[in-house]
Amino acid sequence: MLVLGIDPGTAICGYGFVEAASGSRLIPHEYGAIITSPKAKMEDRLMKLYDELDALIKQYQPEAMGVEQLFFNRNVTTAIPVGQARGVVLLAAAKNHLELVERTPLQVKQAVTGYGKATKDQVIYMVTKLLHLPQPPHPDDVADALAIAICTLHCMDSLRWRNKL
Repeated sequence: MLVLGIDPGTAICGYGFVEAASGSRLIPHEYGAIITSPKAKMEDRLMKLYDELDALIKQYQPEAMGVEQLFFNRNVTTAIPVGQARGVVLLAAAKNHLELVERTPLQVKQAVTGYGKATKDQVIYMVTKLLHLPQPPHPDDVADALAIAICTLHCMDSLRWRNKL
């Protein structure tokens, strides 16, 4: 099963395609970031995000998309642009008929590191090890997207297992 993990943002939107292979092996297929210019109008940034994400989905054809649920406890001003980017991401999932899995940051960290309050460095380390990457993904948004993809695969496995009962 191939899934797409997304760490939404209007400046940097991380993405990662990860496949669950035989056993518990995870294979990264493609990962990176969609970067928009801070000088561009917001509507142009959101359109670029949608167009590039839609093209990636059509190219790799994942079965599901994982997106982190929004959680802001300090900087509310960043919540609005991230929420707008997240809306574009959800639209791309709906337009491409992808199953959507949403998880909290705590659930993502728990799935990847085994500890829900893991640091960003711990998440990056585990993503690098679990996916056998030659070097840590950069920027951090890409590592977060890969972590979301890993968490999504874990969630999909448990949901399918439960549905068989």
